[in-house]
Amino acid sequence: MPDFRPTILIPTYNTGPILRETVKSAIATGYPVRVVVDGSDDGSDACLTEFEGLKGFTLHRLPVNQGKGAAILFGIRAAEKDGFTHALAMDADGQHPADRILDYFRVGSEHPQAAVFGSPIFDASAPALRVGGRKISNFWANLETLGWGIDDSLFGMRLYPIRELISVLEETRFARRFDFDPEVAVRLCWKGVPVINLPTAVHYPSAEDGGISQFRYLRDNILLTWMHARLMIGFFIRAPWLAFRGDNPLLHLSPSVR
Repeated sequence: MPDFRPTILIPTYNTGPILRETVKSAIATGYPVRVVVDGSDDGSDACLTEFEGLKGFTLHRLPVNQGKGAAILFGIRAAEKDGFTHALAMDADGQHPADRILDYFRVGSEHPQAAVFGSPIFDASAPALRVGGRKISNFWANLETLGWGIDDSLFGMRLYPIRELISVLEETRFARRFDFDPEVAVRLCWKGVPVINLPTAVHYPSAEDGGISQFRYLRDNILLTWMHARLMIGFFIRAPWLAFRGDNPLLHLSPSVR
């Protein structure tokens, strides 16, 4: 059975004061935490100096903003060099619950060959436009993988096998910004990586609570449209093999949240 040596990976860009609480809650799990500051210029990363020197905490600072996917690629390459096999990616903006991390690691330790994708359970804080709009991306992602089993193509709390994630990112020059989550999900499925979906509560902190969103509706939806157009070309090339290979062997382990 493959090894399972996980770390928590948090990319951050101009997240504001909420970054400290996100990182603190991740550190409290007792697992190694790696933060990649992706060219932030709002000073938010200054709050992380108090964690430097803590056992298991690693801080990287990129000189210019490169995008979430690029920051994660930097982080997982460094993590692999340090001997880690899996990385749990979570957003720095307070949306993802740290109290769910141990559940991801439990599932990952039982099935280290798999990617564990968060299946979001939204509360009243979720913008209706984003909740409804993601259904379009989910439709295309499941078509492009012939129903391999992606509950949500955009949710960013995921446990990745590092070697496989590096492989799919090195095969494309895309998936470096907002297109990271859906594109790597599809490409991992194309490679036959089993996917287990884990229901996960998600909360959107208000501006009063320090919530900051980097999502830009027009820009990012244009990016997603172009991404799915590219992936459909890849799908048509792979379609005969995808149809022949059968279903995701671990799909039955994903509880329904519908």
